[in-house]
Amino acid sequence: MTAAPATPLLAPLVAPPVSPLVAPSILSADFAQLGTEIAAIDAAGADWVHVDVMDGHFVPNLTIGPPVIKALRRHSAKPFDVHLMIDPVDPYLADFAAAGADIITIHVEAGAHVQRSLQVIAGLGKKAGIALNPGTPAGAIEYLLDSVDLVLVMTVNPGFGGQSFIANQCAKIAEIRGMIDASGRDIHLQVDGGITPETAVQVVAAGADVMVAGTACFRGGPDHYAANIAALKAGA
Repeated sequence: MTAAPATPLLAPLVAPPVSPLVAPSILSADFAQLGTEIAAIDAAGADWVHVDVMDGHFVPNLTIGPPVIKALRRHSAKPFDVHLMIDPVDPYLADFAAAGADIITIHVEAGAHVQRSLQVIAGLGKKAGIALNPGTPAGAIEYLLDSVDLVLVMTVNPGFGGQSFIANQCAKIAEIRGMIDASGRDIHLQVDGGITPETAVQVVAAGADVMVAGTACFRGGPDHYAANIAALKAGA
């Protein structure tokens, strides 16, 4: 199939965009027909495609790897936003880049040399992201802001979809928004976990400009995807 033209990957930001971006997480898609699901969510208005990669070690779940991402690329030209919940990350960065990831996000909690890993991602020609678990303070990533294009705040404990939003993370989102603005750099602030039209209001008010949503996007099947995405943007 012929994919739609690519969405601009990282538009310059002075402040969070009026309409935040929505990145549906395929963790909540029908794995028996992932290609069809990605094409459907693309047509429904997804801005990015969020791919959760888990290793059963860093988080208590296993998902997919580079061969699946490579197979899925032909179903959408939208940016593939690959979230690596794995440790170690360095041995796999080149494989995920070659498979078609546009953005590669790693965890600040994964490994002792995170800045070096971010430099490797940039050297592969990809946008680099840094993620924080709920228990990790905002200050843990401040020294990395010169090396990233995206910060991902987890508002659930990573590993499984469908969890409830941890509301006290909004203060962290606001703190990181202040850090990003003070840096003067064009860095997206993404939030992942328990995102619904109701919680979208909270995270965008705190400063997020990209929302990852799984259940809220894929609920009801393909006929509902456009309305689901629109509801998230309207709520925000």
